[in-house]
Amino acid sequence: MQTYEVRVRNRNEQPTAVAVATLDVAEIGPWLGRQYRAVAEALAARGSAPAGPPFARYHHESEGRFRVEAGFPVAAAIEPAGGVRPSRLPGGPVVETVHAGPYDRMEPAYGALACWVHEHDGELAGAAWEVYLTSPEAQPDPGGWRTEVVQPYRIH
Repeated sequence: MQTYEVRVRNRNEQPTAVAVATLDVAEIGPWLGRQYRAVAEALAARGSAPAGPPFARYHHESEGRFRVEAGFPVAAAIEPAGGVRPSRLPGGPVVETVHAGPYDRMEPAYGALACWVHEHDGELAGAAWEVYLTSPEAQPDPGGWRTEVVQPYRIH
């Protein structure tokens, strides 16, 4: 069983370029790969580039369905075009941890962050996001994948 080190940070708001869809859990993986390529191509067509690794932010809609924002941080807000639109990752206090291994075993990372927040008299403040530090194309073995999980929170 993996042990999760929880880090506390105060993040600045980060402009992003994203694609958005509401999906069932089973649809998310295949959709993400297509969207990262589409967003990267849209940025390149604008003469821009990602300012960091890909991320996905999951807004829970209903049992098994999420509104997913997938894309990249960017240096400055973009204009919407062709399914790619501007968004932002919120600034403020967050807790973070890194999960090593397959995506379908990440739930304990979320649990570790929620537990830390509650133990420190806080509450979760909005949707978490995942930053994909390892590309499955570059590292085909899921055991070598590293994903940062970021959860905004606030103190009571």
